[in-house]
Amino acid sequence: MFALVMAVFPIMDLNDPELEFSDLIYAYQSWVIAIINDAKLNEKDEKFLTDEIADDALDAIRFLSGDVTNAIESSLARVYEIEENELNQLLFPEEV
Repeated sequence: MFALVMAVFPIMDLNDPELEFSDLIYAYQSWVIAIINDAKLNEKDEKFLTDEIADDALDAIRFLSGDVTNAIESSLARVYEIEENELNQLLFPEEV
């Protein structure tokens, strides 16, 4: 399972000259989706959130504006039918 996750979510290298804005969005979006999946959709207790996904998201969030992260979060909340407040509690439990 770990190999599959690593193939789908490769580790992001911020020093890569070919790194694009879309890579940052993908990293943050992958983190949000993994958290939603682990908290709401996962019936088999398989965890999709890995340290690599979380680390990439933390790196990406440094370069993404609040408007971009809010758009990602609100779009995914609508897609997965989760209230935005509930999603915020899942993403940032220490801030609640």
